[in-house]
Amino acid sequence: MSVPARDVGFSRLYRGGASREARAVAIEAPIALEFNGFALAVMLATPDRIEDFCVGFAIAEGLLTPGAGAPSVAVSQTPLGYVARVQLPTASDALIARRIRTRVSEGSCGLCGIESLETLAALPPTPTAPLHLSFDTILRAANALSAHQALGQATGATHAAALANPAGTIALVAEDVGRHNALDKAIGARQRLGLEGDYFALSTARASFELVEKAARANLGALVTLSAPTTFAVDRAAAVGLPLYSLARGDSVLRLDSEALGP
Repeated sequence: MSVPARDVGFSRLYRGGASREARAVAIEAPIALEFNGFALAVMLATPDRIEDFCVGFAIAEGLLTPGAGAPSVAVSQTPLGYVARVQLPTASDALIARRIRTRVSEGSCGLCGIESLETLAALPPTPTAPLHLSFDTILRAANALSAHQALGQATGATHAAALANPAGTIALVAEDVGRHNALDKAIGARQRLGLEGDYFALSTARASFELVEKAARANLGALVTLSAPTTFAVDRAAAVGLPLYSLARGDSVLRLDSEALGP
């Protein structure tokens, strides 16, 4: 299967000289997102699985309810990038228009365009089925992830996001130059495939506020990351009741114990 990358010529510099080599570089391209005819955002992302990305993005933006079915998505390529036209139920038009008035977006971070600290403080819904994972479950999923990272192995420049079941079996994986985009794609794929049951998210990135927010909005049971958490992510996960596991690497994993949080 081909990966969204292209070969670029480089000179590799050494102390005693240099050599020429070609290296696969991950493709990053602008993707214009239109919802019901409204231009909502232009994202920089890896241009594969754009349909999944659009659906996950809509869930993260509060325009689409998890499990409510997948909208139609039409993608076209232009000389300047890609255009994705998404058709949501017409009842979403007011939500889209209101979001356009407040969103100034450079990446699918879940925070760009928030108009006030009060808006930011509003919590997403608490997951309906939080998953309290064992070490073995987390290790099983984390160890299996690299085999699904074809783009990452080819370029060394992308993040991966997986959805796994409570046994630690990976159901699907998405890759992108942006960690937020990768999770949007995974969430969108679940919606478009109509996958039922409980899942947790596994990300190669740090545990950030945005990933916590997206996992909660998608009603995922937990968030596991291979890198460390930030304080904002820790506080948000505790507030919303999302189980958070970080630094899942080989012989250990950090579990957030919310009752032990200090000021």
